[in-house]
Amino acid sequence: MSFLRERAGAIIVVAIGLAIVAFLLGDAIRSSSGFIADANSEIGVIDGHKVSYQNFNERVEQNSQQFRAQMGNLNSQMQSYIVENTWNQMTSSIILENQTAKLGLSVGNKELFNLLFEEPSPQMQQIFADPQTGQFNRTNAISSRKSAETEPTGQLKQQWIALEESIEKDRANQKYLSLIRNGIYANSLDAKDEYTNKNKLVNFDYVVLDYSSINNADVKPTDADYKEYYDQNKYRFKSNTDTRTFEYVAFDASPSKQDTADAKTKIEKIAEGLKATDNDSLYVSINADTKTPISYQKKGTLEPALDSVMFNVSKGYVFGPYLSDGAYKVAKLVDTRISPDSVKARHILINPATEGGMGQAKAKADSIKNLIQKGASFATLASEFGTDGSKDSGGDLGTFARGSMVPQFEEAVFNGHPGQLLTVETQYGVHVIEIQKQVGSSKVVKVAIVDKQIAPSSQTEQLAYQKAQSFIASVKNQKQFEETAQKQGVNKLVAEDVTPLQGGVPGLDDARNVVRWAFKADKGDVSDEIFNVGNKYVVAVLTEVKPKGTLSLENVKKSIEPAVINLVKARMLKEKADKALNGATNIAQVAQKLNVTVNPVENIVFANPIIPGYSQENKVIGSIFGSQPNKVSKAIDGERGVYVYAVKGFTNPAAFTGASVAKSKESLSQSLSSQAEGAVFEVLKEKAKIKDNRAKFY
Repeated sequence: MSFLRERAGAIIVVAIGLAIVAFLLGDAIRSSSGFIADANSEIGVIDGHKVSYQNFNERVEQNSQQFRAQMGNLNSQMQSYIVENTWNQMTSSIILENQTAKLGLSVGNKELFNLLFEEPSPQMQQIFADPQTGQFNRTNAISSRKSAETEPTGQLKQQWIALEESIEKDRANQKYLSLIRNGIYANSLDAKDEYTNKNKLVNFDYVVLDYSSINNADVKPTDADYKEYYDQNKYRFKSNTDTRTFEYVAFDASPSKQDTADAKTKIEKIAEGLKATDNDSLYVSINADTKTPISYQKKGTLEPALDSVMFNVSKGYVFGPYLSDGAYKVAKLVDTRISPDSVKARHILINPATEGGMGQAKAKADSIKNLIQKGASFATLASEFGTDGSKDSGGDLGTFARGSMVPQFEEAVFNGHPGQLLTVETQYGVHVIEIQKQVGSSKVVKVAIVDKQIAPSSQTEQLAYQKAQSFIASVKNQKQFEETAQKQGVNKLVAEDVTPLQGGVPGLDDARNVVRWAFKADKGDVSDEIFNVGNKYVVAVLTEVKPKGTLSLENVKKSIEPAVINLVKARMLKEKADKALNGATNIAQVAQKLNVTVNPVENIVFANPIIPGYSQENKVIGSIFGSQPNKVSKAIDGERGVYVYAVKGFTNPAAFTGASVAKSKESLSQSLSSQAEGAVFEVLKEKAKIKDNRAKFY
């Protein structure tokens, strides 16, 4: 106690100090954690604008939904394309938005109103197109805008805010691009050059020593040769993104003959059960690998093997087993009937999520149905209670054929009769439907299909995996990888210059896991895991790392080898041609010394530098148009070989005056203007600082 009394002051000071330090450290740790969390959720930075993963992914999902609506399921390549396309859209939008802000370009209230309702933008025209005429429906657009101010949930208001912002931004961008385009023009000299290049003709004779006349094996390029070619063509080696090259071996676990036989035995037993069952829907849901709803289908919509059979047999007929899309299938004709070809209908969709569940949504739909039956306006109720895009057109869905709607909805409207009012539940909610009209009639069939995919057995997969395990256990570096592949007789494949977000590589349709590994590994690393890609087990080794920017000679040495060999061949052939030129006064003498044929060419224009039947030779044709007639040229190295030529004469075009000048200037200006938008964006993109972290998330 005496010790504590004597040192109480010091103890209190230390305690308070520790508390303050702890408080400050805690605050710093929390701030740091928030900063790290923000950084980890950042998909990238575009021209100073941070892009969050959540915001970017929402746009990816929106674009994916549009693609699915048009193309069905998306594979890895399609998904990679969508991610890339979304990134490009966002990059373009942000960069142009920054540029318009710098210039003070804006859209006033009157101008925006005009774009919304008077001279509608393409977005407005698409959203508020009349289903019957395809023309912009101004009344519906204004009505929807007014409804947005009074809607209880505020969802419509938010949609309008987003739409107006999008139209406003697009208009400002168009103003910016118009300024660029208006600053591009062609003067009389430009027009004259263009006219001359397209219309001045030249006739000439030439001889060529083809590079193929020297075997590649006889050419040994030196380091100096590689450096010479690299220095002359450095502009060609600029890469806009990091790339990786890796080699890999794949051990196939595709279904064996025994797996195929087993699948056929299973489907044969299933076929007997399908013949006997009285509950086709239940039997399909229990036994089919692909759970497809049984619905009526018209001629031409079944797969060909069934389409030619099911419209000509009796109810209860079972077809198969047959092989289709990697599966054995058996099909049973459940029913046939005569049905309308198309239906005109309208509906009111009630969303269970906003009503407190499916029960409440069903009750509300029944109430709306009763009101309509008592004389209430369907269109008015659709506008008031509908929750999809059709609400603004009175619930009108237009006229549609089979296959356009989800099965439950389709069955109801095609099996009902005109004037009928009914309620139907689908995955979207509860629909109050009025069948307005049914058009045409044709035979439709209801077919139950049971499939069994031909899949590898566990024994097949285990055997392939064991081979992959044996391989990966034997390799620690690139040299061992190559030696082991050769020793085991395993085919080694190459994925060259793979980009960070690439979905597939040669031989592997969905290789995202392998690509992600490649961008984390160092050159020479062997994968520390076996990748499961489809029916293959993959082991890879990273052989090349190419950073963004101008690639080094080492990075491109392998790819430029053919061009460097031609460079050395050109040197050898030019030496041979120079000897033939010594003392020669015409092209025939040069040809005789070289033991080659003189080739005559007529009516070549500068704008199309192709030697007919041989090659595009920009350098050679350019030299020809700068030469004097009746003189033998020096030896010139081209794309396919070394050339010597003699110009026979030029034919000048008609005088370039008056209307020709004006027309050519206009044509050239339009051509330059059409290229402006893409060119401007590429320049702005190159100058903007862009940090791309997408490979961490996709």
